[in-house]
Amino acid sequence: MAEPLSATQLAHWRTFIESSWALHTRLEDELRAATGLSMNDYHVLVALADEPGRRIRMGELASRLVLSPSRITYQISSMIKRGLVRKESCADDGRGQEAVLTDEGLTALREAAPAHLETVRKSFIDHLDDEELAVIGHVFAKIREV
Repeated sequence: MAEPLSATQLAHWRTFIESSWALHTRLEDELRAATGLSMNDYHVLVALADEPGRRIRMGELASRLVLSPSRITYQISSMIKRGLVRKESCADDGRGQEAVLTDEGLTALREAAPAHLETVRKSFIDHLDDEELAVIGHVFAKIREV
């Protein structure tokens, strides 16, 4: 059985969970209100925009966004209906599928980015100094590797 958390560890853990949920909810709510996009929509668009040819294998996209294969399939299907992405067979492996960013999806991302950035700044970045941001970056890089 796992060793119980100390009172200090428990307090820090609860602060992290509660603040991260609140931050994610705020980001989601403000992004949807300003653009109609969900956070998952936005992250898919960013991931595709960053890739050569604006395309990525579905499995790799799911892994990068920490989504199950069924969840990424549902997400991409929803975005296809809105014209933000399309699916194509992989050029090097006809069995695989790639999500591809459409011109409409790229436009949606470019239009959403300023509003999202404003929320990120006012809800997170502007409350921290450079040293605190560096610590957060270092800590979560370690956590991501687990």
